[in-house]
Amino acid sequence: MVPNTPSIAVIGFGEAGSALCTGWKRAGIRSFDIKQNAADTAAAKIEQMHKLAVIEAASGRDAVLGADLIFSTVTADQALDAASAAADGIKAGAYFFDLNSCAPSTKQKSAALISAAGGRYVDVAVMATITPLYHQTAMLVCGDHAEAAISIMHDLDMKPTLVAGPVGRASTIKMIRSVLVKGIEALTAECFSAATKAGVVDEVAASLDASQTRMGWKDQAHYNAERMTTHGARRAAEMREVMQTLDDLGIDSAMTNGTITWQDQLGRLGLSLDDVDNLESRMAAIEAARA
Repeated sequence: MVPNTPSIAVIGFGEAGSALCTGWKRAGIRSFDIKQNAADTAAAKIEQMHKLAVIEAASGRDAVLGADLIFSTVTADQALDAASAAADGIKAGAYFFDLNSCAPSTKQKSAALISAAGGRYVDVAVMATITPLYHQTAMLVCGDHAEAAISIMHDLDMKPTLVAGPVGRASTIKMIRSVLVKGIEALTAECFSAATKAGVVDEVAASLDASQTRMGWKDQAHYNAERMTTHGARRAAEMREVMQTLDDLGIDSAMTNGTITWQDQLGRLGLSLDDVDNLESRMAAIEAARA
């Protein structure tokens, strides 16, 4: 363990907050977690903190008093409340690193609270699961104080990357990326729940393996856009039969239903993208036709 210099506070001591403290190996970091407020979870949470030489605080406000650096790692629905609590106790010039997975507009509201209280708000997007690499997990950083914040993070042996632009830009990248990342997880659950129930897991998996491409995601999106505008109506009709198949198996078809909507909408635009040669232009043409 090394001394907690500069003084660090962590609001939220779940997976991300505890992972940062595990990686930093600093004695005397102060933290508060909302589970300290519940009789059935308080003792276990405080014990978890003590194992990492972290000092428990009575509230988010108390955790940040006098701290030079504040890292907010709460659940997304608590992020604005955490910023509000920190703003009540933050000292002038302290850095508030908002690592929470929030919409850009939520980050901007938090930034306004911290800035009004004299703190320096930093939008941080954590771009991978945090437990394998702990504090060295890839993170995007933006906002007015991003360059100075990155220097501080380097001193903490972290691995930040600067994203040019105002608060919200780093989070925009993460939020939009999550459409695909989390969507694939949900599609996988829907697909293989049905495959398992139908007894065709190996066959479905083998067919998917055989159809894998080596395209990067931008090239794949460019290709998919044309396929959907050209064949979307027919594919929507096929996917209605897919939904019937899932319904017959008793599988929730929420993801398939969304696919039907997108395929049908794009397929009925009457739009040809054959002569549109880049992704951005194809997506702009789709947006214009939908409007």
